[in-house]
Amino acid sequence: MSAETSKSAVLLLAHGTPDMLGEMAEYLGKVTGGRAMPQEVVDELQHRYAQIGLKNTPGEEAPPLTKWTMIQGYLLEQALGTGKVYVGMRNWHPYIADVVAQMRADGVTHIKAVCLAPQNSRTSVGLYRKAVLEAATGIEVEFVAGWAESPLLADAFAEKLWPVWAEACAEAGQRVPVLFTAHSVPCRTIMTGEASVAGARPGTPVQDTPDPYPVEAKRTAQMVGERMAAVGFHEKDWYFAFQSQGISGGPWIGPTVEDTLKAIKAEGHIGVVMQPVGFLCDHVEILYDIDIAFRHTATELGLKLWRAESLNDSAVLVEALVDVITGEYKATVDEVMIPA
Repeated sequence: MSAETSKSAVLLLAHGTPDMLGEMAEYLGKVTGGRAMPQEVVDELQHRYAQIGLKNTPGEEAPPLTKWTMIQGYLLEQALGTGKVYVGMRNWHPYIADVVAQMRADGVTHIKAVCLAPQNSRTSVGLYRKAVLEAATGIEVEFVAGWAESPLLADAFAEKLWPVWAEACAEAGQRVPVLFTAHSVPCRTIMTGEASVAGARPGTPVQDTPDPYPVEAKRTAQMVGERMAAVGFHEKDWYFAFQSQGISGGPWIGPTVEDTLKAIKAEGHIGVVMQPVGFLCDHVEILYDIDIAFRHTATELGLKLWRAESLNDSAVLVEALVDVITGEYKATVDEVMIPA
């Protein structure tokens, strides 16, 4: 396709979240690929979402994940200045398929798709890839599979971490450790073989290398810690854990936050700062899991818990996304594909 006839656009991809409590069962069905969740799981998730403000009726404002993702798309569009930036969700409105259909109607012939999950898991990120390719028949797709080592991403997290770490150390009267986190995934998804096929075309050979997700998540944390060295932060000042293990059964990767908080207490600390480096904005895994559940656990252990502010509308995050899209930062990118 010639440069004269092609029209490129950016598609940001996110998980999606329900708009009302009554949509929880339908939403969870999207997350699980149609597998019904036990009613107690639906009830528990409704409880958690209610704790962060979701109602049984449409609210005046979108849920945090939707709101902040749309804002990030708008800010990126302004920063690029080259046309519309589209936002598609895998598990709720606006669905990826519907957004790609709109892109086709708008004349887009080349999509650069970027997951707002910087660390690449062939299963979770692979599901985004699959959704895009299924919808984008006849459109060129350049899929960014991972950007965990973006220097500007690490800068954005460090910018949010420094003030709260300084505050925590001053208030505690001693050095306070930082606990970096990323979302846990089922153990089967990082094993060789099964984890390699999500989103692959029929006939694609199964890869025999481990899924990169755990390594990339810890690498992002390490890079944030390295940036904090300028203010006296040491390698021994941070820990890493995987949070928000599923409640529907099956083994998930760890260590868990709960076990890590116990270890931090056992080492004699009186407080901890948490920063989730696998999430780019506020949503239930931050506003409930950290701010409510983990804070309660910490209190029971005799620890005070502080949390770094989420990136949300961070200008440095937007710069990081610009670098990923323009190629200034060499992200992990699939070759350009034209789905049949």
